[in-house]
Amino acid sequence: MYPYEIIFDMGLYEIMLCAGVISAMLIFRHFSDKRHLSAKLHNFVLLNAVVTVTGGYFSAVVFQAFYNYLGGEKFEINQGTGATFLGGLIGGAAVFIGVYFGIGYFVFRKRDREHIKMFPQIADIAAVCIPFAHGFGRIGCLMAGCCYGKVFDEPEWFTVRFLRLDINDEVIGYIYALPVQLYEAVFLFLLGAVLWYMLNREKKGLLAYYMIAYGVWRFFAEFLRADDRGSTFVSFLSPSQLVSVLMIVGGTVIEVLHFIHNKKADEK
Repeated sequence: MYPYEIIFDMGLYEIMLCAGVISAMLIFRHFSDKRHLSAKLHNFVLLNAVVTVTGGYFSAVVFQAFYNYLGGEKFEINQGTGATFLGGLIGGAAVFIGVYFGIGYFVFRKRDREHIKMFPQIADIAAVCIPFAHGFGRIGCLMAGCCYGKVFDEPEWFTVRFLRLDINDEVIGYIYALPVQLYEAVFLFLLGAVLWYMLNREKKGLLAYYMIAYGVWRFFAEFLRADDRGSTFVSFLSPSQLVSVLMIVGGTVIEVLHFIHNKKADEK
């Protein structure tokens, strides 16, 4: 679409990624104030988020390199490797949890383990932040021309023209594809809005809702995708579909445990 550099050597892809990170930080600030998180916990989470974004992006690239390897390519990490959101989500979640509970143990040991008591609320706020940040990222994918949908020989009313570039970023042709990135961005913004509303209504367990909703969406959206991301040991599932199934199962388990916990609390 428009992968060219615009400002500070950044194209719209990088600009949209930055917009996504900023939107997540603003949303977190909004709800941390509403939930009266302490300044220390607020700042700790924001610093953790910086480490998480860095670790998550590295994980996204490593996962993509692994997907490429499964697809018969050489395992290598360079500027052309690409990145996959679900790989970044898994790696980023691991980094966040490791820092939050590992370093948080020492940071909050004199504050009655505040970070542990407030973790469910942090998770609920994160469930709102993630889809908005991801939505901007998907718009960036649209601009970069990656993660596109099924390709058609001729332009149709439901397709978007994507540039075909050579290794020097020179235009060598066009393809006409479904703008799956745009579909997903719309879905993510709607999901974020619904979760925002639920959080305002003091609903809990939103991270499980996010995992299930996005897992279902991504599983079926893969049928519209045309950019091959490799294969898995389950022959009929793409890597993203396999991770989506795990997200749905994980979110369901979390929700069931949350339901059991609430039921026992009501019985006391």
